[in-house]
Amino acid sequence: MSLNSAQKLEIAHQLDKLGADIIEAGFPVSSESDKESIKSISNAGLDAVVCGLARVLKNDINACFESDVGLVHTFVPTSDVQRIYTIKKSQEEVIQLAVEAVQYIKDHGLQCMFSAMDATRTDPGYLIDVFKAVQEVGCDIINVPDTVGIMVPSAMYRQIKDIASEITIPIDVHCHNDFGLAVANSLMAVEAGASQVQVTINGIGERAGNADLSQTVMSLKAIYGIKTNIKTEYLVETSKMVENYTGIRLPPNTPVVGQNAFSHESGIHSQGVLEKSDTFEPGIMTPEMVGHRRRIVLGKHTGKHAVKQSLESAGIITNDKQLDEIVYRIKEIANKGKQITDVDLYAVASAVLGKASSEEELIKLKEVSVMTGNILTPTAVVKADIDGKEVIAARVGVGPVDAALNAVRDILGEYNHFKLQEFRIDAITGGADALADVYIGLENEKGRIVTARSANPDIVMASVEALVNAMNLLYKNKEKS
Repeated sequence: MSLNSAQKLEIAHQLDKLGADIIEAGFPVSSESDKESIKSISNAGLDAVVCGLARVLKNDINACFESDVGLVHTFVPTSDVQRIYTIKKSQEEVIQLAVEAVQYIKDHGLQCMFSAMDATRTDPGYLIDVFKAVQEVGCDIINVPDTVGIMVPSAMYRQIKDIASEITIPIDVHCHNDFGLAVANSLMAVEAGASQVQVTINGIGERAGNADLSQTVMSLKAIYGIKTNIKTEYLVETSKMVENYTGIRLPPNTPVVGQNAFSHESGIHSQGVLEKSDTFEPGIMTPEMVGHRRRIVLGKHTGKHAVKQSLESAGIITNDKQLDEIVYRIKEIANKGKQITDVDLYAVASAVLGKASSEEELIKLKEVSVMTGNILTPTAVVKADIDGKEVIAARVGVGPVDAALNAVRDILGEYNHFKLQEFRIDAITGGADALADVYIGLENEKGRIVTARSANPDIVMASVEALVNAMNLLYKNKEKS
């Protein structure tokens, strides 16, 4: 994942709008371009404190100074495995490096956060010694990182509780999500005495990521009743921005900000939610609180109540028979594995509402069969009731759709006085399983033109149904005149 300077600055402005207290803008020593990017964020006039990351090395810390940050976050490995195999230092040398780095930052008048990297795998007694040493030289905040995500919530609670009993400066935590416990561990840390939590938008971070901002904030707000400075109505907006810039797409079932977070399909669920949202939602967290919207998702479990509500919200009014047919078609499409979108629903509704009523139909379609292939001439067989009589016709064509439409014309016999004026096929919502929306304009011998449409996952069936709909409408208009 790589972001350019303009994107980083825009995200920083969005985080400031969201109400983030501290924005860790990057690692200035890593490159000149990163340093300049961090400097532009530092000088953007944000309300948030801009932080730069640095190892316990003067060169790293100087790069933070040159980036104009207001807070330097310096870190050093403290666990045996990292201390021995990455920096090859003794415990005493690590404490000395940490103290010197904090003193150097404080001597330059900046706030300092010190992080004992891999704290959760560090000997607890030694970890307290390190934290006490940096506290004595003026460190402002200590950070306890679960660097490889191995903590469980109960252990996280005990560790932070023990540290809080020995340390008087604010405790910050940084949890990784290797076992899916980053948010839970962060919440337990707050319960135990931590006053700051490091989070990321959409949980993005090394390996399996870090504690997700929206999940952590909404848990604190809605479940614990803890106030933060985050303006939660911008959570979805912020998530979408980061998703678009990084190209890392969220699963639909992502809590709080995911597409399905406030979506309901089941007939019982959707009817309950439409009556009172608390029936199948937390209640203490609403879509409006996070900048989301409630969605009634249509599928094979959908009931009439949900379909009617969705149609009426778009200004589409149906009678009971029309609603029954729309629900039937929606379920038929969903049973083929197609995800129903609002556009699909409106296409199906338009097709059904554009039909003649069953009592007025000259043609009642019963069966359509098509054979086609690279060594077969496309052939279609259509069976229908024409004015109460069963008629079968078979025709060939230049393709399966052409063959099927030719067969439909043949079954009309003496009624076949129509001319096809317009034929258009659109793929609704895209994808291999897209709904085919066929629009047809038909003219009779007196020049009267009607238009009709049909929507079906099967392009041949959509074409045949649209033509039959148009023919029935012409017949209906002829009878009325």
